[in-house]
Amino acid sequence: MFTKQFILKKIGQIFLHILFWVVVLFFYTYFFGVNSARFNDTLLFSLCLMPTTIATTYVFTYKLIPDYLIIKQYWRFVLYSLYTLIISLYLLMVSIFFSLIYISNFEYDEMNPATKNIIFISTAVYLVVVIVSAFKLLKLNLKQASITNKLETKILDTQLKLKEQELNYLKMQIHPHFLFNTLNTMYGFALKKMDQTPDMILKLSNLLDYLLYQAEKPFVLLSEEIDHIKDYIALEKMRFNDTLQVNFNIDVTSETITIAPMLLLPFIENSFKHGNIIDGKLKIDIQITANSNLIDFRIQNSITENNDVQNGIGLDNIKKRLELLYSNQYDLDITNQETVFSVQLHLKTVNHD
Repeated sequence: MFTKQFILKKIGQIFLHILFWVVVLFFYTYFFGVNSARFNDTLLFSLCLMPTTIATTYVFTYKLIPDYLIIKQYWRFVLYSLYTLIISLYLLMVSIFFSLIYISNFEYDEMNPATKNIIFISTAVYLVVVIVSAFKLLKLNLKQASITNKLETKILDTQLKLKEQELNYLKMQIHPHFLFNTLNTMYGFALKKMDQTPDMILKLSNLLDYLLYQAEKPFVLLSEEIDHIKDYIALEKMRFNDTLQVNFNIDVTSETITIAPMLLLPFIENSFKHGNIIDGKLKIDIQITANSNLIDFRIQNSITENNDVQNGIGLDNIKKRLELLYSNQYDLDITNQETVFSVQLHLKTVNHD
């Protein structure tokens, strides 16, 4: 069912078409009546040309251009255009013949000089056709460009949403691993009713806040990530007691350096989870160096010869997150030697001053 807005739009388009062809009619009358004082005859001749002009123009603008030229069927466009030109030329000849019979009563000398020249007449008619066709082609190209831009925007939005969903999925995979180890340690302390339990609960509370709220942000301060790494190490020290040896060196030159949340913590967790106690000690060395341009993170832990750490789910998730968040802006080197597993991450920083 047609709406009022649709009907008004169509009426407006029809009015503009009628107005345009009235202007063309007066153009023809002036164009062909330059050397003639018989205005009425020139107007009548121009009226005879209008059906051919209108038909040829609409065939090009509503059929040939949108159905063949725009979709790049060039040979059909050329073929059908040739047919259209031949038919239109025939109709122009009929118009000239009509001018000779009806307007001039078969008196050739009485004809308007401009109406005797088929080239002159064809130029006027096809000039209108070319101008209108060029305008139609420009309009279609602008419309297609607008559609393409909208489609590209939708594709980018979809890709962004998929990227966000994948990141959230990866974070959800990290959280259970992280919490499982910590809760197990707390359970053991609670059974023994040890004095460190309240401190452990406080540190776990800070970590949960980081996991549940801060990790939803695109970036956090590097200092925040380091603070929670310290909390995690403190919790693990309570669990491992004297069997853990951790060396943690930090050299950060700016407090405004940012990093994606939960990017370094999984490496720390991986070292505790897959590291092996050798000669009574689980040795873990951590170094974080950062300036306004680069974050350099290094970690290594002791392992046994048969420990294949690189196949863990956690490391695969970190690699995916790095590719999503820092594509072409990071360098990750993972080395699995006989008794040492090491990770080196070089990351371009984002500094918010």
